[in-house]
Amino acid sequence: MANTPNKVENNYIASGSRIGIVGGGQLAKMTALPAMELGCEIVLLEKTEDTPASCLAADIMYGDWDNPSNLLKLADKVDVVSLENEFVDANSLKAVEEAGHHLYPSSKTIAMVQDKLIQKQALRDVGISVTPFAAVNSHEEIIQHAKELGWPLVLKARRNGYDGKGNATLNSDKDIEDAWIKLDGANRELYVEGFCNFTGELAVMVTRGIDGTMVNYPVVESVQKNHICHIVRAPARINDAIANQAIELARKAVNTVDGVGSIGVEMFLTEDNQIILNEMAPRVHNSGHYTIEACECSQFENHVRAITGMPLGSTKMVSPAAVMINMLGEEEGTGYPVGIDDALKVDGAHIHIYGKATTNIGRKMGHITALGETIETAEEIANRAAQCIRFGAQK
Repeated sequence: MANTPNKVENNYIASGSRIGIVGGGQLAKMTALPAMELGCEIVLLEKTEDTPASCLAADIMYGDWDNPSNLLKLADKVDVVSLENEFVDANSLKAVEEAGHHLYPSSKTIAMVQDKLIQKQALRDVGISVTPFAAVNSHEEIIQHAKELGWPLVLKARRNGYDGKGNATLNSDKDIEDAWIKLDGANRELYVEGFCNFTGELAVMVTRGIDGTMVNYPVVESVQKNHICHIVRAPARINDAIANQAIELARKAVNTVDGVGSIGVEMFLTEDNQIILNEMAPRVHNSGHYTIEACECSQFENHVRAITGMPLGSTKMVSPAAVMINMLGEEEGTGYPVGIDDALKVDGAHIHIYGKATTNIGRKMGHITALGETIETAEEIANRAAQCIRFGAQK
């Protein structure tokens, strides 16, 4: 395959193209695999060496991805640029588009989503239900908003928060000082949200093409522990009316931000069966990992199809139920999966090890997916395999 980009016409990039990915973690790795199956090459821009996707890349560049110069160097090597995270500065990404390169999702989409306050405003403005929110710049403003929203409140960083990093629950004004210090309120922009008394957490993966065509995966339910996704069950055990409401909301949210590619939409389900959008991630997402084995076309393959202008694939599940369990680090140490031999003996367990060199508490090191006739059957298989593996110990 040639090491120069293909000629791009009418936004159709097609099979055989070179795809640049900003970031080289497990999401880039799982995107690279179907990209290679479709005849594409992957070029990475990463900050550090020895990342999970590096073993699959045709070329790797190292440098600060917020530096427009580095982004332009990547864009010059490929046909289209995409992202595995939403933390790349939107203004820096804009330079890629201004130079005439293809970038999906666009810098405008990233700008709307990466600042969670702007994201909430954009969704609210089109009538999507979100939790009440307000920007805050001081302890006094938090107290003032608490009078309106009530305690508890959730104090959040507007940018660069994930897996519980960047969030703090305030049960009273006595919690403000510690939370302010934890989130570095003196140097970071923060906002508050009203606390949502939800009964369940749902998510929908939506893939939207360059031409606006859209497909969605089934609504799933997720179980969070310490703000980190632990289990995803597909499909969610909800009635059709609620599922249709969640899908309609997710598709409307993706259209609102003009997203292209696979996008995760996380939601709360309330006691009165209302759907409230929590937040969006303009990229492939943890809640859609189950689609690799459980759907005819995974979220990763559909992302590749979307950003290259290829037809989107079927999101139909190939079994009645699927369960994905995240494997998290339990201590600091090596990233080697101790016990994997025993896990591989569990029939029906699909094991994904991300290949990270080191682990620490709560770090996502891999996941296991199992299919079944019921959620209970699939979860039992996935749990049995997951309990065999531990990260952080020596071989």
